[in-house]
Amino acid sequence: QVQLVESGGGLVQPGGSLRLSCVASGSISNVNSMGWYRQAAGKQRELVATITNGGTPNYADSAKGRFTISRDRAQNTVYLNMNSLKPEDTAVYYCYAHELVRAFVVRDYWGQGTQVTVSS
Repeated sequence: QVQLVESGGGLVQPGGSLRLSCVASGSISNVNSMGWYRQAAGKQRELVATITNGGTPNYADSAKGRFTISRDRAQNTVYLNMNSLKPEDTAVYYCYAHELVRAFVVRDYWGQGTQVTVSS
């Protein structure tokens, strides 16, 4: 099993920046990708960005050009650098990890979430 702990959320003004961090612990040897999702009030959870063990990132259209995902495998940590934040970025941001246990057996893990509020 994998545990994920997020940090870095808070209140920021439009145009500002935040850096989210997620530390993974537990049985992480089979984790092959990590990333970030978010859920705004009254909306479904949506993808923000993911990154594979090989370093290949994937971004939602809303994040491209503003957000950058990175991973420090030595520290079992994934980061989300968020720039030019907009009020519509306000949401609870969840770290996730995807585990390939073996062929046809996968597991997904989620952090507790960290609130990001963009407001003047």
